[in-house]
Amino acid sequence: MRRLLAIAAVVAFASTAQAHQLNVFAFVQDGTVIVETKFSSGKIPVSGEARMLDANSQVILTLPLEEDGTVRFPLDLEVASGGMTIEVTTGEGHDDYWILTPEDIANGSEN
Repeated sequence: MRRLLAIAAVVAFASTAQAHQLNVFAFVQDGTVIVETKFSSGKIPVSGEARMLDANSQVILTLPLEEDGTVRFPLDLEVASGGMTIEVTTGEGHDDYWILTPEDIANGSEN
């Protein structure tokens, strides 16, 4: 009986942790980088920040998440032409990242 309860507790904990996974998606459109975030449940983070890192992992910009869970900023091709990593951390203590490749950046800046 104890073993069954222990297994049930582990399953319940794992499904609770999975329900709060942060998802990050970023793309370039018309020379603007757009970052979208939400939890796997569909809920929008109420607070947090996005850090943009260049190809050498140097932080080039840090911005707070907007109320709709997004961040927008103009693309600087001189800084980002080698690619960019966007790391998002929420006030709820969750984080995730998205990598924009040089091809993503080149294709999005052409629009």
